[in-house]
Formats: sequence, structure tokens, C-alpha cells
Amino acid sequence: MTDLEFDAEINELLGRASAGDESAIAEIIQRFEPEIRLIARRQLSAPLRPYVDSMDLVQAVHEDLLVGLREGKFEFASKGHLFALATLLVRRKSARLWRKHRRQQRQSGMRPAPDGLADVILSQQASEDHEFDVSTRDEIQHVLDQLEPDERELIALRLEGYSTADVARQLGWNPDVTRVRLSRLRQRLKNSTWGKSF
Repeated sequence: MTDLEFDAEINELLGRASAGDESAIAEIIQRFEPEIRLIARRQLSAPLRPYVDSMDLVQAVHEDLLVGLREGKFEFASKGHLFALATLLVRRKSARLWRKHRRQQRQSGMRPAPDGLADVILSQQASEDHEFDVSTRDEIQHVLDQLEPDERELIALRLEGYSTADVARQLGWNPDVTRVRLSRLRQRLKNSTWGKSF
């Protein structure tokens, strides 16, 4: 089968799936499982790998794709669009798992290292229409590497959903000092689109 024939077949499946054809939906999921599994392995950040199997992410992405295709939430112009959406879903789910893992560490009395921040920030910025490449993640990681450990922890806590007052309590800082430090950190990162994420 040539690439053109393969693309035509996939596009036909996508069209049937968008129309609610259950057999087409099942075939798409089965056909692209290896690719989605590879995306999951690549996107799963190092701190989560000992705790989360990439297949868990694959199954979660499958469920979202099934629901989205059945309900007509997703429309695909090509298999590339499907891969972009799968990547986005994996990023978002791995970020949620990262937050859950860190909360569990805190509840057990540990102060977790804010590893995996670049992946979480990337998941905040990505959308179905705007995907970022590896160089973007490397750029984010480079900026993070220039920060002090407590600055990275401040960002991590904000990305976990903690308010400024909660961050101050977690870090044992004065709330006013925390607000000032957060403001200064945002100012330093004002030229980065992701600097507004927290």
C-alpha cells in the first residue's frame, strides 16, 4: 500500500468515525495504538515513570478519543491531526498525574523536588490548534535551570493549583514576601508566553 493509499484509507476511517461509525472508531484506536503508546512513553516525565505505566496513559487517551469521536467533539483533517490530539491528551493527563503524585508526596510528609515542570508548563500552553515541538520544551527547561530551587518550587506549587497564601504556608514564607517574589519572578519571565501560566 502506498502512502497516498494509506492516507486515503485513514481519512475515510476518520470521516466515518466523525459520523459516529463505531466500527471505524474501533479500527482507528486499534490501528494507532502503537503510535499512541510511543507518544505516551516519550511524554511521560522521568519522576512519574516509576509510578505510572505508559499503558495507563494509552488507555486513558483511548477513552477520551472514543468519547470524543462518538460525541462528535473531534474533527480530523488528517492522521497528523489525530497524532497531535493524542499528544495533547497524553501531556494533559501526565501533568495531572504529576500533580497528583506531588500532592501524595506532600501528604506523606515529603517535600517533592519540582522535576517534570517543563512538561507540565508545556501541557498548560498546548492546545489542539497549537502544538509545541521538542525545542520549545528544551527552551522552557533551559529557563527553569537558571532559577533558584525555591523559585522552581514556587512555580510548581502554583501549577498544582495552590493560591499565593497556600504557597506561603507550604514553603514557610511570609505571605507578603511570597507575593513580592512571585511578582518578581513573573517580571523576569514576562517575555516567555508560559510565564503567565502561574
